[in-house]
Order: sequence, then structure tokens, then C-alpha cells
Amino acid sequence: MYEIAIQGVHFGYGGQPVLGDVEFTAGAGEQVCLLGPSGCGKSTLLRLVAGLARPDAGTVKMNGRPVTGPGLDRGVVFQDYSLFPWMTAAENVALVLRQLQPGRSGREIGALAQEYLELVGLGDSAGKLPRELSGGMKQRAAIARVFAQNPPVLLLDEPFGALDAITRAHLQDLLLELWFQQGKSRKTVLFVTHDVDEAILLADRIAVFGLNPGTVKTVVQVDLPRPRFRRALHDAPAFHELRDRILNLLDESVLLRLDAGQTVLLGGDRI
Repeated sequence: MYEIAIQGVHFGYGGQPVLGDVEFTAGAGEQVCLLGPSGCGKSTLLRLVAGLARPDAGTVKMNGRPVTGPGLDRGVVFQDYSLFPWMTAAENVALVLRQLQPGRSGREIGALAQEYLELVGLGDSAGKLPRELSGGMKQRAAIARVFAQNPPVLLLDEPFGALDAITRAHLQDLLLELWFQQGKSRKTVLFVTHDVDEAILLADRIAVFGLNPGTVKTVVQVDLPRPRFRRALHDAPAFHELRDRILNLLDESVLLRLDAGQTVLLGGDRI
């Protein structure tokens, strides 16, 4: 199990600050959601944890060691799918399995890849190339691949954002089920979202971001019992109290964005 510590992180592009003095910790086996409007640096921070970029100042550590580059201990799902276009959905998943389980036969690897694709509802599309898949199907293939990798840390950048409501709910529930069943060996999860309801459903804690530059305004504890069931959760007064509290925390960022003539999507409501 891995702890992630973000300490005084600053980062910018071309002299333009994106992140400013970001500081929080994701405990071993915790699910932490990074919540905030577009442009607050959530995805950039995930790239720093993934080792795809270095902070301008501050440190990103895993189990006390600085992150210096990518590694198989972190499974990443970005918004752009990152599938190899010349490989079928099954081959994209099998590639990871072959790297991690070199002693298995090709038939065993193929069967495992099929199982992971079926988990995300793509069993009938195993032989299709990415160009033959819809955006939502590509994202499901990317999620199947990271599940197959089975790393101790999951870094998920709005992985369900391109999916229809039914598939999105199914994969949210699947992620919760797989994570909860791991017990004491649960993965540490950083999950980027701008959807308040999604954050409350998934997270142990929610890091609420502000803008200009992006920073963590506060970290909210989600004291709702697990396992969580969608309908029961939405019927609970504690859920609505927490939702209102988080929306109030986001008000300042929303107003800044509205003053700029833009709309912000939070919790399924267009403001």
C-alpha cells in the first residue's frame, strides 16, 4: 500500500502559474477525489504524481520517496484514452498482462484480456481497433487495461466523463466494488472530477481546488458508511448536507469563472 504526499507544489507553463503551493496527503489505501472547475490544475497535478512532469518547486512523494518518473506502481487513465491505435482492444490489454506476467502462455493472456474487457462491457469488441470504437468504448478499454495492470496506485483523470449515464454509473460501482473487496490491500486512488456527486460517492476525502493559480482550498472528510449504494446515498440527509457544503466551498471559483463569461459544470447541474 502506498501513501502519496504532495508538499508545497508549484507548477506552470511558459511563465503562467497553474498550481500554487498545493499540499495534501492521500493515505495508503485511500480514495481521494480532486474536485474543482476546469482550469484549476487537477489534471496537471495528476501528471506530476504519474511522473510525467516535475514540479517547479515542492515535492511529490510516494511512501516517502520523491517521484522522479513513471512506473508500473501507478496505473493511469487519462481523458485521451492513450490506446495504441494499431492494436485491438484485446491487444492493448494483453500488452500490459504480458509485461507483468511473462511466464503465461499467449492463450492464457488472451483469456485474461477478454475477462477484463467483459468487466467493462466490451467483451464483444475485443477484436476492434480504437478507430472502430466510440469515445466511451475507448475509455472503457483504457479502464480495462489499468484494471489488468493491477497497480497499488490508480490515477484517474475524469475516466467516466465521456460515458453515457448508465455506463458511467456501472463503472463507478465497479470501481467501488473492486476497491472495497481488496480489504487491507486496497489501492490508493487519486480521482480527478468536477462532479460533486461522483466525488461524494467515491471518496474517503475530497480535495477541493480553487483557481488562479490552482491550489487546494480545503480537504473535506466524507463520513458516509461503506459500502455505498447510489440510491440509498441520494436519499440520505447527510449526503445532501455534504453536497451543499462542498458547493458552497466552490462558490468562489464558480463566480470567478462566471465573471469571465464561462459556464461551469458541477454535480450534474449547469450553473
